[in-house]
Amino acid sequence: MKFIFLMLLFLNLSYAQDEVIGKIVFSNTKKMNVDFLKKIIKTKEGQSLDSTQIMSDIQVLNRLNGISKAEFDIQLIENNKYEVNYTVTENHSLIPILSVWTTNEIGAYRIGLYEYNFLGKNNTLGGFYQYNNYNSFGLNFSSPQFFSSKYGFEFNTQKLVSKEPVFFDNTSANYIYSNTAAETVGVYQYNAKNQFKLGITLFNEKYKYIEGAMNTSIPQNLNLNKKLIKAAYTYDNLNYDYYIVSGFKNNFFFQYVISENNFQEKFLIGWNDFLYYKRIGNRGNWASRLRLGLASNNESPFSPFSVDNNLNIRGVGNIIDRGTGTIVLNTEFRKTLFEKNWFVLQGNAFVDSGTWRNPGGDFSDFGNSKNFRVYSGLGIRFIHKTIFNAVFRLDYGYGITKNASQGVVFGIGQYF
Repeated sequence: MKFIFLMLLFLNLSYAQDEVIGKIVFSNTKKMNVDFLKKIIKTKEGQSLDSTQIMSDIQVLNRLNGISKAEFDIQLIENNKYEVNYTVTENHSLIPILSVWTTNEIGAYRIGLYEYNFLGKNNTLGGFYQYNNYNSFGLNFSSPQFFSSKYGFEFNTQKLVSKEPVFFDNTSANYIYSNTAAETVGVYQYNAKNQFKLGITLFNEKYKYIEGAMNTSIPQNLNLNKKLIKAAYTYDNLNYDYYIVSGFKNNFFFQYVISENNFQEKFLIGWNDFLYYKRIGNRGNWASRLRLGLASNNESPFSPFSVDNNLNIRGVGNIIDRGTGTIVLNTEFRKTLFEKNWFVLQGNAFVDSGTWRNPGGDFSDFGNSKNFRVYSGLGIRFIHKTIFNAVFRLDYGYGITKNASQGVVFGIGQYF
């Protein structure tokens, strides 16, 4: 009996000495919805104090569109009860967009307006209008935590029209390409690091021949109604200190495209992005991306993987080739050249390299020197630390491989 009494006394004292969370406070919030923030963190009032869980919450908060920096402190309020105070620096999240570029025929631009923290709950709502001798538009809504901290959805609709090159018989032709689409995607956040998406897209594609080479087996006009079932998985273990990133992230995408036209058969496409970031000292950031992708190996000039300035190889040009498989490695070193309050000037040196499988080809195409491209270059970044995704980049890429080109690439946001 004495032994049992001592055990009960020990357990009672141990429980009494537990460090318990008595209160959770969010400081410096202006637009962020505090109830929403309390919903998505795992730390709750009444739980035992767990510094590991709080650090995981900081990681989650730093990834929100509306927050540029989150920190915490812990204070004893009474006996064994503690207050956890999360202090946040919010992003400016209502962002106009403007992109200007030139084609051979005419100046082109895209204008739009996006709210990346709609209602203070990490929702994205916005749209754009694009003119490049043709009219295009898009509307987007995303709410990853719409139903609960784990379940959300996305809805997107767009009509994009552009002049696209199509490659066949070692030559090419230009087509007017239009894509009119609407999609709905469900989002499931398994935990702080793992997210799944599943959705369906209904879209119509049109190709109209303009100029260039002709082949009787290649239609001059196509009108294709398609369905696309898509799935995605993201593992995210990135840590953010404003614009400095460290850690590992993996994005996997899979799509099954169903066409109602005999010219283009049903096909599968999947690709995976491995991303690795390492902080070097106080002002350096090394970043790398490896992309591996494969699609059904149809011998079609409309193959899904393209070689393009804005997607994979800086300086190569706008859609200079297509393929049914891709291997791309991008690596760059980013160096902070100047930082003052909210403004950062960052320089970078990069190497982009990649190879493709030809439509209807085999895996030996990846080793064919004709398909292999290596570009190196320098760039500069103008960064606002507290405006969401306010990274204005300018890169100059120079081709190292045979018959390579060179060029300048401008964009918003880091390249990867």
